[in-house]
Amino acid sequence: MKQRGILKLITVCSLALFFTTGCKDTTADKVAESKTDSSQVTTTTNDSKDLKSEIQERETAWSNADNMRDVNAVAAFYADDAVSLGSDKPMEVGKAAIKKDVATYIAARQKGSTTTYSVMDAFGCNNYATEVGTTTRKDSTGAVIYKGKYMALWEKRDGKWLCIRDIGNDDEKKK
Repeated sequence: MKQRGILKLITVCSLALFFTTGCKDTTADKVAESKTDSSQVTTTTNDSKDLKSEIQERETAWSNADNMRDVNAVAAFYADDAVSLGSDKPMEVGKAAIKKDVATYIAARQKGSTTTYSVMDAFGCNNYATEVGTTTRKDSTGAVIYKGKYMALWEKRDGKWLCIRDIGNDDEKKK
């Protein structure tokens, strides 16, 4: 159990380090270049509002697939080489393993329940985005039966955001 906590901490720290050191805002460099050659004025920025909206669109589509209990549609949000680090279970490596886990999760879910995913923050550079969000599940009467949080690493492949890593856990221990 202690080893799993350490693994989660290392994963989160690695993601933070990657985005702290691996991404450089090139806007200042391009502005400096444009002062010497005004014919090549190009600005590259990562507008976090636009990124957050893009990722929220993916999460909304994800929750729609989840609520329709469509295992294939949910699995389609993952890259073939994705890794999922769920609460209180072994790491799922690869889309096939994740799909199997999704099928188990959907089959066990309360009938009539709905899940929503809300993006709190999204940041990134180039073809990578990190998302931090919350999960809320309601029963058929609309009463909240589950709350959790997650972090996902997305990669844009062939123009489409795919989840390559995710980790999530409960807000409260299930009784």
